[in-house]
Amino acid sequence: MSRIRAAVLGSPIEHSLSPVLHRAAYQELGLAEWSYDRFEMDEAALPGFIAGLGPEWAGLSLTMPLKRAVIPLLDDISDTAASVEAVNTVVLTKDGRRLGDNTDVPGIIAALHERGVDRVDSAAILGAGATASSALAALQRICTGEITAYVRSRARAEEMHQWGARLGVRVRTADWSQAPEALAAPLVIATTPAGATDALAAAVPDAPGTLFDVLYDPWPTALAAAWSERGGRLLGGLDLLVHQAVLQVEQMTGCTAGPLAAMRAAGEAALTARH
Repeated sequence: MSRIRAAVLGSPIEHSLSPVLHRAAYQELGLAEWSYDRFEMDEAALPGFIAGLGPEWAGLSLTMPLKRAVIPLLDDISDTAASVEAVNTVVLTKDGRRLGDNTDVPGIIAALHERGVDRVDSAAILGAGATASSALAALQRICTGEITAYVRSRARAEEMHQWGARLGVRVRTADWSQAPEALAAPLVIATTPAGATDALAAAVPDAPGTLFDVLYDPWPTALAAAWSERGGRLLGGLDLLVHQAVLQVEQMTGCTAGPLAAMRAAGEAALTARH
């Protein structure tokens, strides 16, 4: 039986859940010949690794710091990936082409759709890093009104305005000191590192809308816990991770419907085992 390979690349990569999710998918789909590994990889090593891939390789998942560095190494990228200048998925075709895509953006949309959020009239983004640009691209498709990004510096504010211009979205920015007001929005997407939103937990309103906190470890965050206690709809980083991974599995394997439930169960079990 000939082996078919896929892997996740990035740095640090040791705690990535991608192998758990993809291997669970292969098992559920009966793809016994498929394997999925992880490789510690920085920008300097990436070109050599890509150049050395043989015909047994079907695809790659990319995490930081490689999502932008991989773009010049590819034959083509999707419109979604181009819009946020980030590739997290590479499909290696049988004719030797390297095609890049971004499944984070549709992953955010799919996760929200699963929880009944298909359209909002306004939204808030906490933070302005790489994930915030994907959140903005997702909101461009589902938000009909104002999007406000709460940021810590003038430089970050300018970055969000630039992303908005690229995506055709008008973005209002506000200083992080005003972040408590963000929690009144019908949809709040928190893209900040662990601990950054803990102080906001006390400001969660009595009847909150939907919070999508992209962290999954540690979970729940203080903000997520307070949100849930007050009856708000809550999504976490595992929701994003699973939905974007389902799309990767579909692209790499050619299956029409990735096994979402099996992948989520595997991810939940892995996180439980860590703690």
